[in-house]
Amino acid sequence: MPDAPCTIAVLATLDTKGREVSYLVDRIVDDWGCRAFVIDLGVFGEPALDGSWLPDVNRREVANAGGEKIEQLVQAANRRRAIAAMSAGAEEVVRRNFGRGNFDAIVGLGGRAGTAMATTAMRALPLGVPKVMVSTMAGGDASGYVGVKDIVMVPSIVDIDGLNRISRQVLSRTAAAVCAMARVEVQSGDDRPLIAASTFRSATPCADACRRQLETEGLEVLVFQATGAGGRTMESLIEAGFVRGVLDLTTTECADELVGGVRTAGPSRLEAAAKSGTPAIVVPGCLDMVSFFARDTVPNEFAGRVFHHQSDNMTLMRTSPKECGELGQVLASKLNASTGPVEVYLPLGGVSTLAAPGGPFHDPEADRALFSALRNNLKQSVPVTEVDANINDPRFAYAVSDAMLRLVRDAN
Repeated sequence: MPDAPCTIAVLATLDTKGREVSYLVDRIVDDWGCRAFVIDLGVFGEPALDGSWLPDVNRREVANAGGEKIEQLVQAANRRRAIAAMSAGAEEVVRRNFGRGNFDAIVGLGGRAGTAMATTAMRALPLGVPKVMVSTMAGGDASGYVGVKDIVMVPSIVDIDGLNRISRQVLSRTAAAVCAMARVEVQSGDDRPLIAASTFRSATPCADACRRQLETEGLEVLVFQATGAGGRTMESLIEAGFVRGVLDLTTTECADELVGGVRTAGPSRLEAAAKSGTPAIVVPGCLDMVSFFARDTVPNEFAGRVFHHQSDNMTLMRTSPKECGELGQVLASKLNASTGPVEVYLPLGGVSTLAAPGGPFHDPEADRALFSALRNNLKQSVPVTEVDANINDPRFAYAVSDAMLRLVRDAN
């Protein structure tokens, strides 16, 4: 643990959460010996605090950083405008003060608006900086608040409205958690080149074999499940320059984006490596499927299609030849924009376990449409290698692993 006391940034609207913040600050300082760096996100009132202390960054400074004057926000009494301004201001204030070394970890507390403002600021911080959010929104879908960052969401259990036996317990344990996280020094362990690899259930054997081979050759592999959030996280790490190569084995999220499945990673999937020039091996893995939840949630427009019941809450739909042709064009368009080395590998024996001969998604016509669209639309400078094997055949894994290793070594 570091010898010097850690400093914890605390974000909240002090006009409405002042007592709760005071209690949290006391726990951080008195119980755990850390310092507190308090940022006020309130708008419509002065801080209501227990004690005589003042925030380190007041609401006027936050509003100014967001391009507004606090007096104008109060006069306008427009909640949406206020949240937007304070979110932008908090993001700038947090980024600036972290760059100056003014805190080591960050914690926030709030309801819907407070959570939106605080987590906007947290997402501006690098991966690895401890980020904890006590929120009334933590019990539901928090993906909109977390994004692709390592934010720990703590359910407040009760509304953050006064101190009681429940809220004291939640805030006390939150203080313990964020202070402990700030004190931990994480050693990287080694300086091996990092490779980002995508995977999906129907291509897991391929990803596992690739990871083992690359690790044997002295690389470290970060594996991301292509479930939407996984693809977005991988893209963000590539964009931030964390990795030296990308082994994109399963681009299935592009099928969900095109067709309307539930595991889309958004329209920018496959673009980070292209823009950053990061060496990439790309496989149209699992583009034979689109993901939906339970069978009765599949839109009526897909009646009559081929489905595979993966679990009670997951239904896979086979992409059609037309959709596969469109996907080939989408991938080619993104890869043609690459500023670094990129190669495409095609598993002619099926892009997933389900697409292998005899499998429920075996559809030679759809595969031909996918592969032809890729070949016909890729620039001649993008090499395409065909392997007469299923994606999960060891021969295919060895081929793409060797290619990834070659690109990384050539880039050095």
